[in-house]
Amino acid sequence: MKLLQGEALDDLIRSSQREAFHLELKDDYESPGGDEPYRNWLAGGPADDYAWFQGWLSLVRDFTARGAVMRRVRVVTVPLTDYQRWMLEITAKNVDAGEQVRYLPRQLADSGRLTTDDWWLLDDETVVYTTFEEDGRFAGAAVTHDPRIVAYCQEVRDYVWSAAVPYAEYVTLQTR
Repeated sequence: MKLLQGEALDDLIRSSQREAFHLELKDDYESPGGDEPYRNWLAGGPADDYAWFQGWLSLVRDFTARGAVMRRVRVVTVPLTDYQRWMLEITAKNVDAGEQVRYLPRQLADSGRLTTDDWWLLDDETVVYTTFEEDGRFAGAAVTHDPRIVAYCQEVRDYVWSAAVPYAEYVTLQTR
């Protein structure tokens, strides 16, 4: 099976008509565009211009402007890793662009109702598994239309979405 890379994955998401849902389960990810900004953030440096993030934010804005819904749930370990604390800060940009984001603390999740891999569910008919190298870097995405896998991911999506805390509320909880 050939894995989708870069723009091919973005194009598949962009081509969804109604909804793109993303489940994230890892506490740390590597991002070629975001590595330098993350290191700068860790060192206490100033906020950057997020130029590296503009392509994704544009995709989200275009996607949601046409009435499609983009949702994401991050299942996270508490206390948050440095990477997830950085992502919590950055996620304000996702939300401003129109993405609905929720957080589910791992210790509150029913692990038997989660998958072991990250994935996208597109229009309730396509599942796109995102795969990673051992060092955390994105390796590519595998696509399936298998109705059993789609149904399973729909169940997981519905569970995590109802169990997760909306972004703004989660940020408030983290600052207490």
